[in-house]
Order: sequence, then structure tokens, then C-alpha cells
Amino acid sequence: MSTTTSPPSGAPSDVAGAAVPAPAAADVARAVAIALAEDRSADDVTTSATVPRGCVGRAEIVAREAGVVAGLPVADAVFRHALGDVVEIGTLVGDGGRVATGQVLMTVRGDVACLLGAERSALNLLGHLSGIATATAAWVDAVADFGVTVRDTRKTTAGLRALEKYAVRCGGGVNHRLSLGDQALIKENHILAAGSAAGAFEEVRARHPDVPVQVEVQTLDELTGVLRAGATSVMLDNMSFAEMREAVRLTRGRARLEASGRLRLADARRVASTGVDSVAIGELTHSARALDVSMRLVDLAEGLP
Repeated sequence: MSTTTSPPSGAPSDVAGAAVPAPAAADVARAVAIALAEDRSADDVTTSATVPRGCVGRAEIVAREAGVVAGLPVADAVFRHALGDVVEIGTLVGDGGRVATGQVLMTVRGDVACLLGAERSALNLLGHLSGIATATAAWVDAVADFGVTVRDTRKTTAGLRALEKYAVRCGGGVNHRLSLGDQALIKENHILAAGSAAGAFEEVRARHPDVPVQVEVQTLDELTGVLRAGATSVMLDNMSFAEMREAVRLTRGRARLEASGRLRLADARRVASTGVDSVAIGELTHSARALDVSMRLVDLAEGLP
């Protein structure tokens, strides 16, 4: 079974559960080129000494622990870049799929030296993105009973933002803004510069009337002020559970409320039970542990000189 290859919409979504399109080809190509260039700064001295010239084989990419897969199109692109047209790739699960320990994710057949040269780049990207998807899915599962949306942040790895946000979508999460121009997010330093949260909101609305605006507040007084100014999307930064519940009561549905600030998975249900609409989780991208994936050669007979 092959993964989807249609281009992404390019804009952040506020709708969870929709089909996840594959990452844009340009984003994949850029990441693949950088990854392979790092490993190819010199000849592969180990492979050149141990693998007979012209040796052909088949390899399996295997999940060594349970999780949610993301990045199979990226791993596919790594192998195709390294092996050229002489390659056969079979994808046995789709991105966003939950896999068990030992499950084969994809198979690749081609020149063994090229397979080994591409192995680490493919596994690094696949493991990293699958780790993000797995972490996201854990949050999505934790808050599922409350109808709360799990969103990411811009705390991403330089050069990998589009792919990391794709992985969040594979885990069932929803992307926040992709760049500074997608929407306005008024944070503490903007508020300090403008003089007040409500004042900052009014300035942004006046300058960019067609851009969605979210305002970060740290106190209930700030919340009251921005609601009075007309804010319809508010981020509750580092509020206690009691403050979040009071914020929901004060808002009375006039704005979407998003909890943010050092949120922990262990507290996910408690946060969701306050009545907020969404949670913003930076650790999905900046701290997710990579899913353990490996490549093993399973057939070297065919093609041996």
C-alpha cells in the first residue's frame, strides 16, 4: 500500500480528523538533500571495503517499538535519491497508521552499497517524524473525551518545520501558524511594546484587518480586556486549572480559548476538563523522542556477482 502523494493545502487548519495529505515535494527534497549531503562528505569507507561491487539486496524498514508512523514518503525519497531508477520500494503501512513492535513499514530492493549509504538519513527522518506523530497521538488520545483540539507551535527544527508539522497532522493534531504571516499571535513582548493586551489587539486589527488574530493573556483581567476589545481567539498562558475554568466562565463562548505554557501529558485530561477549546503543545516538535526504527538486509542472494 502506498502513502498519499497529493500536495498539502499549505495553510494551518482548525479542523481535526481530516485526511492528511503528504508533505510538499519541495519540502521533502530539501530535507533529503541536506541529510544525504551530511553523510556523503566523503566516501563510505566501511561499505566500500565490505560490500562486493554490484551486490543487490532487499531491506526491510522495521518499527522496533509501537507508535504512529510519519515520514514514509520522506524515507521513500531518500532511497530513490540514493538508488536512482534502479529501486523497488513497497510501503506496507500508511503515514498516520499505528504500528506494533516488529512491524515492517516498508521494503526496499536495490544496490546494497547505495542502500547502506541512504540508511541513516532515511531512518533519522522517519524516526524523528514518527516520534512527533506518536507524541501527538498520545495527547489526542488523552483529551479525546473532551473534544479538545491538540495544536503545535513554531518551536520546530530549522529547515524541518513543514515536515514536523506534517507529522503532527499524522498524529491527529492540528497545525498552528506555519510562519509569522499566517496569523497574528500577540504575545507578552508585543503587549509590553504596545502598552496593553487590548491595545496590541486593536493595533493589529487596524493594520491587518483580514488576518486572524490570537491574543496571549496571563491574567483574567487581561482576558476581560481583550474580550471587550473584540478578540475571538485567546491563548491562556501558564494559567492554573482554576484560572482556566474561570476564564471559560468569563468568556461564555465569545472566543475560542487555548491553553498553553509547559503543559504536561500527565495533566492533559485535567486541562481539557476546564472547558478550553484547544491546547498548544511545544514539546510535540521541540522535545519528541524519535520512534525507534531500523533497517535490516533480508535477501542478498540475488544479484551477487
